[in-house]
Amino acid sequence: MLDLLLSIPMLSYLLIPAMSSYHTSLNIIFFYITWITLVLSSPPLKVEIVGTCAVRVLLYLVPSALFFLFDMLFPSAAVVIKAQGTQGLPAAKKGKRCWKRALKVAGWAVFNLSMSIFLQGLVEAVLTKVLRVKSAIRVAARLPLPWDVLKDLALGLVGREALQYVIHRYILHSPTAYVAKCHDEWYHSLRSPYPLTAHYDHPLAYLLYRFIPAFLPAAALRFHLLTYLIFLAFISLEETFSHSGYSIMPTSFFIGGVARRADLHLLSKGCGNYGTWGVVDWICGTTVGHTGHQGEGDDEEHEVDIDDVLDAAVEEPKRKVRGLRNRGRGGVHS
Repeated sequence: MLDLLLSIPMLSYLLIPAMSSYHTSLNIIFFYITWITLVLSSPPLKVEIVGTCAVRVLLYLVPSALFFLFDMLFPSAAVVIKAQGTQGLPAAKKGKRCWKRALKVAGWAVFNLSMSIFLQGLVEAVLTKVLRVKSAIRVAARLPLPWDVLKDLALGLVGREALQYVIHRYILHSPTAYVAKCHDEWYHSLRSPYPLTAHYDHPLAYLLYRFIPAFLPAAALRFHLLTYLIFLAFISLEETFSHSGYSIMPTSFFIGGVARRADLHLLSKGCGNYGTWGVVDWICGTTVGHTGHQGEGDDEEHEVDIDDVLDAAVEEPKRKVRGLRNRGRGGVHS
């Protein structure tokens, strides 16, 4: 399994510039040879699932878990860069109960992600081994043309956005659907998004909102595996940063907007912002914006000095030690 993971050409291709000075054409040749070797030497289902796991773990689970641990261990530093302040922390209040609640959310998020990968493998196994038809994702030695990759990515992202909007608005926020009640009791019990919450929800609601909109367009268009991994990488990074709760984003125009819409969907108790990008919300008139005027002053309010974050991170352990000392002195005096 480890050998197969390390042989995934997309990962190797990303590591080449850091390890050598090969010309770009040599990199492409190396990538192509590695891809052919991988596809011809391993079962297609194994290649697909291991590739899916690698992308999800490296681009979503690992960074989200690191952000989550940072928020939990250094809340005074994390709150400086939180868009919603203390409300955006996993454990906004001190105490074992808040910690248990945050760890429970993280555990369900990991479970849901694992379940989605298992379900993808189950679907592929049923299609290829039981029904004896073609797999949903095309695993082939021949690489897709760049134009085909871009076309499939565009269609896949549009399809995902439309499906998420329809499912989120008309099923997960339906006044009569059972799954809507589950979604409200699980996801809408959160005060604000924080790391790992992109995949936190009732398992049934999660499959409807996260798994189906991502996998169904790829299966309908029968993505090449390489295209699907790029598609999944984009989604993973989007979910990582849009539900981090941080006001500092790699690309404020795109990811920042997605993150603000996720924040406002929770703060408004699900009254709008049903899609990820907000395009369908804008067309259908279900966009939820800030209640107050948002101008330059609001942007300045979220400007953060990195020195403040580092200072807060350094002071956090010291403050905990002082608290333990004071508690010990109090016990001695009593």
